Amino acid sequence: MQQGIWTIVLLVFSNVFMTFAWYGQLKLQEMHITTDWPLILIILASWGVALFEYCFMVPANRIGSTINGGPFNLMQLKVIQEVISLTVFTVIVALVFKNQPIQWNHIVAFICMVAAVFFVFLR
Repeated sequence: MQQGIWTIVLLVFSNVFMTFAWYGQLKLQEMHITTDWPLILIILASWGVALFEYCFMVPANRIGSTINGGPFNLMQLKVIQEVISLTVFTVIVALVFKNQPIQWNHIVAFICMVAAVFFVFLR
């Protein structure tokens, strides 16, 4: 049980860094901070943030995997990660990118992802 909780906590932290690595540069551009930066510098800065994503993602997968005595098989780990990714992304978009409204179809897609978690845990 404790391994499962640690896995999910680490995945949440990982996905916060992932979202900022992938989409934070767009917010910086929107704020006119990185408007004049060359693309290679944007890529390197994103990689720098993504390093922290991996610092959380790799241990999460190792702790959570049945290969290492954890509670989740690989398919379960991946689906859990995707739902956490979508959840974290949605929260960050709602808080940081206020000009990107959440629409009904986004909610339906999220419900489908939650259903995927349900189905991947059926035995």
